Amino acid sequence: MRIGVLGGTFDPPHYGHLALAKAAIESLELDEVLFLPAFRNPLKKDRRATPGDKRLEMVRLLIKDQPNMTVSDADLTRRGPSYALQTMMEFAMARPAEYWFLVGADALHDLPQWKQPFRLVKLCRIGAVNRGLKEASVVSSRLPEELRPFIDEVPMTPVGASASDIRDRIARNQPTSSWMPDTVRAYIEANHLYRT
Repeated sequence: MRIGVLGGTFDPPHYGHLALAKAAIESLELDEVLFLPAFRNPLKKDRRATPGDKRLEMVRLLIKDQPNMTVSDADLTRRGPSYALQTMMEFAMARPAEYWFLVGADALHDLPQWKQPFRLVKLCRIGAVNRGLKEASVVSSRLPEELRPFIDEVPMTPVGASASDIRDRIARNQPTSSWMPDTVRAYIEANHLYRT
């Protein structure tokens, strides 16, 4: 079994996340992509996230009709900072498989700052997705040499959606149907999210 783990805040989840998961499934020949909403991203301390139960439900709505995509509440249940290492240790014990931790190529440069990255790459490979921002090959060439063999580049056609832009559009009551399913937008409206 080949599984990609896509961690993130997903505040809110959108078509860019789906495109990334599909690109990883195709490029890495994955059987499944598991979406993993973070309780708290240890590298993003400046923004207060929407409560985890609501982000989890939005991800469920986003992937509802997508084959080979699932969602886990592991980081939300554990609470505290969401470290890839801790999560992958738990997954490796509970569900042995070949794992890839999926990241955007633009986030790859932070890898040396992650908790024990050299231990992490013993548990999983890193799937670095080219989203048209920075090429994974360029970023990985600047990483410590010992990490580079564990990085697999994933090509992806860029999708012009970002969570911050979507939050801004919702706050201004503008349409978002080209960036997220109507079911996710309806949930956002019903729960009065991103209005302030």
